[in-house]
Amino acid sequence: MPLIPVTRSIAIDSDEIEENFTRSGGAGGQHVNTTDSAVLLRFDVRNSPNLPEAVKIRLEALAGSRLTRDGVLILRSEGARSQALNRQEIRERLFDLIREATFVPKKRKPTKPSKAAKARRMDGKAKRSAVKSLRGRNFD
Repeated sequence: MPLIPVTRSIAIDSDEIEENFTRSGGAGGQHVNTTDSAVLLRFDVRNSPNLPEAVKIRLEALAGSRLTRDGVLILRSEGARSQALNRQEIRERLFDLIREATFVPKKRKPTKPSKAAKARRMDGKAKRSAVKSLRGRNFD
């Protein structure tokens, strides 16, 4: 059960990652038809003992449609002809998602416009109004 480091504080047990291999679709000729080079990765987000609860919540939000109802994240890679390259690429995508979920978004502090900003806005509106009032009909 070796641990795979994701961030300084988070490491995932390699037993938590389930990988299945299937045949890739698309172009590639005979090679594609004979080798199982596509990788399907499953990672149970909700039952992972190594992820903090806050990271799990943000990871589920980031995963979107790639997450099942049971909280299992499913990723697929079939871009490379090599199974090893697809495995490496899919694991990096998983780790990038987890790293992205570790960032806590800053809370917005509601602010109000200053008096000067309000005055500038009203001056701009007055100028615009004056320009538009000059567009009226001309009765000579």
